[in-house]
Amino acid sequence: MTVLIEACVDAIDAAVEAERGGAGRLELCGELLQGGVTPSAGLIGAVRERVKIPLFVLIRPRTGDFLYSADERDVMLRDIALARSFGADGVVIGALTSIGDVDMETTRALIDAARPMQVTFHRAFDFARDQGAAMDALLSVGVDRVLTSGGAASALEGAAALRAMVHLAGDAMTILAGGSITASNVADVVRESGVRQVHLRAAVRVESAMTHRRGNVTLARPQAPNDYERVVASADEIRRVMAALS
Repeated sequence: MTVLIEACVDAIDAAVEAERGGAGRLELCGELLQGGVTPSAGLIGAVRERVKIPLFVLIRPRTGDFLYSADERDVMLRDIALARSFGADGVVIGALTSIGDVDMETTRALIDAARPMQVTFHRAFDFARDQGAAMDALLSVGVDRVLTSGGAASALEGAAALRAMVHLAGDAMTILAGGSITASNVADVVRESGVRQVHLRAAVRVESAMTHRRGNVTLARPQAPNDYERVVASADEIRRVMAALS
């Protein structure tokens, strides 16, 4: 059984590392430590020039919830057009109503704007009030895949729900498992859920090469890497995931 690994990256070096390690697809984001937002135009263009594997671009105008205004929807439509202009293979979207249902009007508009690119509905799905109703809604609008932990804190904890989703989706939609997946648990996630695609960071902490450092000034948020450390996708970590799956 072949399992596709989608690496979630937020920098040019991370994208190159993920492809070098054997990832089958990239989800390109900004601000991953905040859950991800749309990456810059420069980053999209640079990654598209450097990597050959399929490139999906996150379309999320801000951090926080997934309830979007008309102005924010306009931003997302513009970003989809930009992603297409740089040669992206797909986009990753998600929108909910105030009561936690899939925002069908916004979702349809984003899908229509994205075609013929592929469309993934991201983990806004896990914040929906009723995952079964959300699945029915996304099947009805023709989303290509759903990124989900099965509504649980992690994909491993949500494996039983993921298996039910795989069965329900059949050949109409792909279930992409995501949520704290690592080399140590990916085989269990795949075996228990039946998914054929997994989404992960495969990241390591990388120390800055700077020798000049200011100890009394920081831009880092609590519980985030400090100003002289980054979390970056690693080719070796991708290989560890692949080895675990084999």
